[in-house]
Amino acid sequence: MRAASVSDYRELARRRLPNIFFEYIDGGSYAEVTLRRNVEDLEAIALRQRVMRDMTQLDMSVQTLGQTLKMPVGLAPVGMAGMYGRRGETQAIRAATAAGVPFCLSTVGVCSIEEVAATGTPPWFQLYMLKDRGYMRELLARAKAAGCPVLVFTVDLPLPGSRYRDIRSGFTGSTPLKAAMTQALDGITHPGWTWDVFVNGRPHTLGSVQAAVKEGRRVTDFLAWIARNFDRSVTWKDIDWVRENWEGPIVVKGVLDVEDARDVVRAGAQGLVVSNHGGRQLDGVRSSISVLPAIADAVGGDLDVFMDGGVRSGLDVLKALALGAKACFVGRAWAWALGAGGQPAIERMLDTLRAELAVAMTLTGCNNARDAGRTLLDNG
Repeated sequence: MRAASVSDYRELARRRLPNIFFEYIDGGSYAEVTLRRNVEDLEAIALRQRVMRDMTQLDMSVQTLGQTLKMPVGLAPVGMAGMYGRRGETQAIRAATAAGVPFCLSTVGVCSIEEVAATGTPPWFQLYMLKDRGYMRELLARAKAAGCPVLVFTVDLPLPGSRYRDIRSGFTGSTPLKAAMTQALDGITHPGWTWDVFVNGRPHTLGSVQAAVKEGRRVTDFLAWIARNFDRSVTWKDIDWVRENWEGPIVVKGVLDVEDARDVVRAGAQGLVVSNHGGRQLDGVRSSISVLPAIADAVGGDLDVFMDGGVRSGLDVLKALALGAKACFVGRAWAWALGAGGQPAIERMLDTLRAELAVAMTLTGCNNARDAGRTLLDNG
């Protein structure tokens, strides 16, 4: 099967990955209502087709946080990406660099900050607020030393959402012995993945937090440590603590409410990501795209507004730009591509998004991505 769309990469990843890892990245929380809304609400938005316009000059680039993106797309932080392809985060940042877009490294990535930065392009770094402030301070110092240009501070995970697929697959909630047996069987039945990741992709730790987890030997040990250390006491005042330990731009990720967006501005951040964590946290909330316009209208003049959640095509990217986003971040799309075929597949997936965006811009009469607005949409 040759992938022609993001959904094709999903199917290829499903075939190649062990079930526990495919279900982990593919699933959402609870009944996955919000997961579906993210996609369905984007699909329901109609573009306004315009024809007979000179579209020979098409500019997809955008400027944000001191950088120029060749197209308004970034690779969102994805936990444990190194379990989808050999040293997966390093493959992803090389693909992003080739496409001229940013890659954001998750706190719970398999590859460390230093390993990813050693590719030659320092990543944006995503941070969770953990109880151990000393270790957080160390993480921020390491990100600064590695040259990370932007800090993405995730605020919608004071504790993990319940993901039924992970329980059913045996990824969580199983005894260590049963989990090990499930993973072993998965590996045996997926020899391509086993050779690429399990054999050649070691070590299987969460690189950036490895030193903090003294008892950790498996990825699940590190994830359990992270879950125990999420801090439910965090308030907007903690942004001040982050600022004391970080000199560069801060982007707050996980905002769905206009009042929270105004608090982001008051906290002095330079950007925010309209996000419901890809439908992986509080199920039953609204889709990212449905709340984007109100948030962009309220604070878009004060900071850069980004969006993630449900973006599956270049058409979706243009819809988000039209509703006020500076750029979109894709998570599952690049994780599926990584699982399907590593860096080359991620590069092809990004090429597909670029080609789809070019068609969408051309047939809506949008020469410049920076000028995208609501006139591109057909409201009936």
